[in-house]
Amino acid sequence: MQRSIDLNADLGESFGTWPMGDDAAMFRLVSSANVACGFHAGDARTMVESVRLASTHGVALGAHPGYRDLAGFGRRHLAVDPDELAAELAYQLGALDGIARGAGLRVRYVKAHGALYHRLTVDAAAARAIADTVAAFDGELVILGAPGGALEHATDAAGLRFAREAFVDRAYLADGSLVPRGEAGAVVHDADAAAERAVELAVTGGIAADDGARVDLAPDSLCLHGDTPGAVQIAIAVRRALEAAGVEVRAFA
Repeated sequence: MQRSIDLNADLGESFGTWPMGDDAAMFRLVSSANVACGFHAGDARTMVESVRLASTHGVALGAHPGYRDLAGFGRRHLAVDPDELAAELAYQLGALDGIARGAGLRVRYVKAHGALYHRLTVDAAAARAIADTVAAFDGELVILGAPGGALEHATDAAGLRFAREAFVDRAYLADGSLVPRGEAGAVVHDADAAAERAVELAVTGGIAADDGARVDLAPDSLCLHGDTPGAVQIAIAVRRALEAAGVEVRAFA
């Protein structure tokens, strides 16, 4: 059955370096861009360039906030209380949206980064703080996250739309969580394998876990990590495979 799916990537994660790695190529291949807001990666100049690329290529602009953790790239679990999380989210979201407004764009959705992303699937208090902050900032924003967790429930309670995400370049455990980075097979580097996974996720709504069990995710969006080695080649293969399978690549927001 023909359907559509969003293809997103974490971008804008350099620090004012020119050119911005593979970002220019990735913006041509995705339909949505999760742009770092300066806390785990990125800076003002990188946000400006990311907004320009999103505008040029018609890509939906998403805020990608994380912990205040440049040294750890936002992948370390930090004991930040919900009130501070809410304040830091508002700061990051406001920074990117302000730059976007200056270019005639708006941020369309929010996706947390790294360790914060994973925390929000299980920490109800943190998830409520994030969802309520997004709702207060702009009730039209969509929150993108892992299916079935605390953040999805908090988003529904806040009256916002939630978009479910699946990863084509990460392996899954049987409970629907990701295989931790550092473990064998956690990251999918082979472009053909990633492409096959993307089609399976888009067409069937699920994927095989590392133990062979079926994981049903019903994703609205498929994620590629822009910092994965060979990310551009993976994105090209994924997009070609989706289109060959009759799946339209289209932004969810």
